[in-house]
Formats: sequence, C-alpha cells, structure tokens
Amino acid sequence: MDTANLKKTHPLVLGAAASVMVVSLAGAAAITGLFPSARSEKSEAVAQASAPAAERAPHVRPKLAAYSNECTTCGTVASIRTVELKGDASGLGAVAGGLTGAVVGNQIGRGNGNTAMTILGAAGGALAGNEIEKNVKKRYAYRVTVRMDDGSYRTFSQSSAPALAIGEHVRIVNGAVLARS
Repeated sequence: MDTANLKKTHPLVLGAAASVMVVSLAGAAAITGLFPSARSEKSEAVAQASAPAAERAPHVRPKLAAYSNECTTCGTVASIRTVELKGDASGLGAVAGGLTGAVVGNQIGRGNGNTAMTILGAAGGALAGNEIEKNVKKRYAYRVTVRMDDGSYRTFSQSSAPALAIGEHVRIVNGAVLARS
C-alpha cells in the first residue's frame, strides 16, 4: 500500500468539524430540553403578592339581589399563566442545517466512510436546523383563568400580556377578559 499518495486531512479542519458537531449537538440538546433552562417564571409567591394590590383597591359595588344574577359574563381572575408556543418551521432551517451538516460531514473520513459521514451530517444538520428554526420563531401566550360568578371556571388565551391582577373582577366580552368598570 502506497502511503505517500494518501491525502491527510489538516488537523484544523478536523478540529473545526468536531467543534461544529459538538455545538450542533449541544444546540439540539438545549432545544429538545435535555439541558436545564434559565427561563424565569413568576412563582406562586409573586403571584400571591400581586393579589393584595387588587385587594387594597377593590371595586366596591352595591350588593343587590337583582344584580347578583344579572351578570352572566362576570367573574374574578383566578390565575394568569405564561405558556410558550413552538413556532412553525418553513423548512429553511432544515435545508440550511442539512447543507451545513453535509459540508462538515464531508470533511471526515475517506471512501465509504466519507459518504456515510456526509449523509449523517446532512440528516443531523437538517434535524437540528429545523428545531432551531422552531425555537427562533417561538411565541408566548397568556392563559387567564376566570372563576365566573356562577362558580364555574373558564380559561381564555391572549397573545399580549393582560393588564389584570389575580383577584380582580372582570367581564368577558367577545372572548376577551376586560376589567369590570
């Protein structure tokens, strides 16, 4: 076997390929939730602390027997939660990730090993690129749970942060939660 004619891959190319793969795997692990997140959310203690603010300035209404049964769309805010919604993938992330993975995979191995690494790099890159695109396009929704005056609970989803506090009296108008005036 003639070893003088074999081309050796430069060590910097191998190092770059390995680092791209490690970063891609770390990104995919972070997106899929394998890494712990540093997301901050309101705890119950903070939510409870906002309730006294609503109690300090309550909406005072006369308690009339005829009035208590009159409002069927009124209630009190029981909870407000932030929900993360995954974005929609257009396929651009998968294509970009697949091309990047194929280029990096092509730098590794010789012969059939090179072909196999190119295919594996393209598949892994496409998967990672698709997940990264979904993560970039994520959005948040706010779920407001209202305890209706009849005792039932209803949950409403809003795209913007509600200007309401837990314990506040509200009215439901066309599916939107509004402060009772």
